[in-house]
Amino acid sequence: MADSDGLGEAAIAAASPSVSAPGLSPSLGWRERLRAGLAGTGASLWFVAGLGLLYALRVPLRLCENLAAVTVFLNSLTPKFYVALTGTSSLISGLIFIFEWWYFHKHGTSFIEQVSVSHLRPLMGGTESSISEPGSSNNRESETSRQNLSECKVWRNPLNLFRGAEYRRYTWVTGKEPLTYYDMNLSAQDHQTFFTCDTDFLRPSDTVMQKAWRERNPPARIKAAYQALELNNDCATAYVLLAEEEATTIVDAERLFKQALKAGETIYRRSQQCQHQSPQHEAQLRRDTNVLVYIKRRLAMCARKLGRIREAVKIMRDLMKEFPPLTMLNIHENLLESLLELQAYADVQAVLAKYDDISLPKSAAICYTAALLKTRTVSDKFSPETASRRGLSTAEINAVEAIHRAVEFNPHVPKYLLEMKSLILPPEHILKRGDSEAIAYAFFHLQHWKRIEGALHLLQCTWEGTFRMIPYPLEKGHLFYSYPSCTETADRELLPSFHHVSVYPKKEIPFFIHFTAGLCSSTAMLAFLTHQFPEIMGVFAKANTMEKAVWESRAGSTIQD
Repeated sequence: MADSDGLGEAAIAAASPSVSAPGLSPSLGWRERLRAGLAGTGASLWFVAGLGLLYALRVPLRLCENLAAVTVFLNSLTPKFYVALTGTSSLISGLIFIFEWWYFHKHGTSFIEQVSVSHLRPLMGGTESSISEPGSSNNRESETSRQNLSECKVWRNPLNLFRGAEYRRYTWVTGKEPLTYYDMNLSAQDHQTFFTCDTDFLRPSDTVMQKAWRERNPPARIKAAYQALELNNDCATAYVLLAEEEATTIVDAERLFKQALKAGETIYRRSQQCQHQSPQHEAQLRRDTNVLVYIKRRLAMCARKLGRIREAVKIMRDLMKEFPPLTMLNIHENLLESLLELQAYADVQAVLAKYDDISLPKSAAICYTAALLKTRTVSDKFSPETASRRGLSTAEINAVEAIHRAVEFNPHVPKYLLEMKSLILPPEHILKRGDSEAIAYAFFHLQHWKRIEGALHLLQCTWEGTFRMIPYPLEKGHLFYSYPSCTETADRELLPSFHHVSVYPKKEIPFFIHFTAGLCSSTAMLAFLTHQFPEIMGVFAKANTMEKAVWESRAGSTIQD
């Protein structure tokens, strides 16, 4: 389960400049400058020494005779040689150009440029950045790696469905498994982290549940939950497992969660009274707090699914006030979705103002909800034809910029919102900026976009413009840092095999590159054929010339008539 620590550290590292110890910078700069000067002097000395050695060996190497022979050879060359040389060089240049075009289309950078920067420049002493600030490049690389690592962490889906009442019913109807083993294994790890602690051996029911969370087989987990209830009728985690996996309807799940809440509150109050007695009691209080928060959150989701939305909103608000440190659970995303269902857009804006902050990690729910609110003010009257004639108003510019920001954060969402790609059940874990997050967002928020007149139309008209504004996504970003290259691999582990994983849309190659590649290749091929078959190509050229002359004469006579 990922938290916000990684992104917070990355933001702090990016915002704070590197400070060196006083008195060390001048000496380091002087040494680096001296080293650079000596390197330049050494290169000059090597060049002079090479010329001197060549002059000293001019007699043994017979340089004068060889130079005269080269002159005679060049004078004896015929025009055919130069034609062949031109054709061969054109062919090689065309092949190199085609390879460069293919490499750019696949990787977004020039192969020759990449090789020269990565391999040739270090050999030739090209270290400009190291002279300017020692260690700065290492800091930037480590900062970028921290950002990418934190962004590629897997997060628990705030809106994950119920296994028994929803995921399993899907399997009964379609025969397909909506959850992967990797996803369910991550959930098992979450359950062991949240619902167990080192003091479980003190209560036999908790010992049984500790084994139950590690069971792979669902019937075995359910059986273990009943065994725990036989040992202790107030075992809250046993009711949680039954509500998640045995209940076949949301009503049954809510009934079991209410029993879990009654037991969990009793255990939580008992742990509060003993929390200061020892570190073990503090660990037990943290575990019981996690259990209580989980139960209340799932009860809020049951109320939301059963249509009692205001009750769900109240439970979520109370949770956020009572347990503010547990922001990593992203309860505010559940609250945003429920408020959108109530069409309480002012309350949605208030929640966004608190959580859409530069120091907090972003999500598709935050970025696209902010875009939806700004789109709502202009979407009903927006027309591309009118906007092209009179230009965009300030409100329309704000809406388009918000859409571009959201699309740059997660480019997979628009195809699901515009129903260009079919939705599946969201996984229990998501990867931010990945296809899994896009599915989880669109699965619950598509109805909110449809409810606002013209919102999807404005999204359709503007979302593709994002990729013309930002540089190549694997190199840089515009509003966010570069798009992580690990998302596709992780999404393939999270999403079922029958789903076609979406990948980051790449920029289209400009037409002139295709045209130049074709022109260069055709010219090189004609030069090569002329060199190999000069007579045939001469006859072909004469035939084309005569045909053109006959066509022009016929056209001229037709015009005179």
